[in-house]
Amino acid sequence: MLALSNSSHPQLHPASCITKSFSKCMLHRCYFSYILLFLFLSPQVRRTLFGVLLTVYLAILLGNILLILIFISDRTLHIPMYILVCGLAVLDIVITTNTVPSMLILFSFEYRVVPFAACFTQTMFWVGLFSTECFLLALMAYDRYMAICNPLHYPNLMSNSHVSKLMAGCWVAGFLSATPSVGLVLSLSFCGPNEINHCFCDFGSLLFLACGDNQITNYAILIIGLTVLFIPLAFILFSYVRIIFSISSKEGRMKAFYTCGTHMLVICVFFLTAAGVFISDRIPFASVDARILGLVVRNVFPALLNPIIYCLRTKQIRNCLVKMLKKIKVLPDRR
Repeated sequence: MLALSNSSHPQLHPASCITKSFSKCMLHRCYFSYILLFLFLSPQVRRTLFGVLLTVYLAILLGNILLILIFISDRTLHIPMYILVCGLAVLDIVITTNTVPSMLILFSFEYRVVPFAACFTQTMFWVGLFSTECFLLALMAYDRYMAICNPLHYPNLMSNSHVSKLMAGCWVAGFLSATPSVGLVLSLSFCGPNEINHCFCDFGSLLFLACGDNQITNYAILIIGLTVLFIPLAFILFSYVRIIFSISSKEGRMKAFYTCGTHMLVICVFFLTAAGVFISDRIPFASVDARILGLVVRNVFPALLNPIIYCLRTKQIRNCLVKMLKKIKVLPDRR
């Protein structure tokens, strides 16, 4: 179990912050402490979980950095489709780096003291990056839809410069869509409870600490979150369905269904686990263990599989990878 502490006392409750808003508490020496339920397990189990999570994190970094290097090194990949995939790789690295190191610290040292400002910053980035990925996945589906269903207009509508601007728009829209939720949390009052049943800071955990009647704020954040989730998801489903049914031959349709189905598997894990966590935050009897597990899966599973699903299964990417490995003498150049 993790205990609250500050620089002078190991177990100080934030009495100075009673009935003060989150923004006012950020000006005081107020701290959150984490309680990670997995830490009640034996040290041996914690070390095992630490090793598994560290391995997964390193695999995420290796896979996505390798993908970025392949994209940079081969100019034939400088087309809209792979620009988007490279943008997704960068986003996956940032998302996991925002949360996974916090989990590793908790598994390793059994506690972590986090000031209000640091906790809020992590929460803000987590929501903004999550929203950005929702919009970027929708943009990727739109790119495939235009390439397959409108091939004559595709070069004009989806040029490299235009796609880069749309990607930048996804980042801006992602953090702007997080602004209302951030403002609502800043308006809440916090009355003393300072233990977060989680492995990193997120809005659901902070809402549990708020005092008074915050039901309206709670449901407003839920509506905003589900809107950001399901509008891109509906657009992605619509795009993939149109792609599949735009192909006349049965063999081509089955191939498109196989490709889109693989993409949809990762996308559904991303969106549905996030929706489950959003909803479970508002259910009093929801399992904290299941909620934490859902967030961990949502954070690491898509980032781990995206390089495989979007790239390494693509023949052009595989050929570029082999060419790069031969260039740096990792593989023999048999000519």
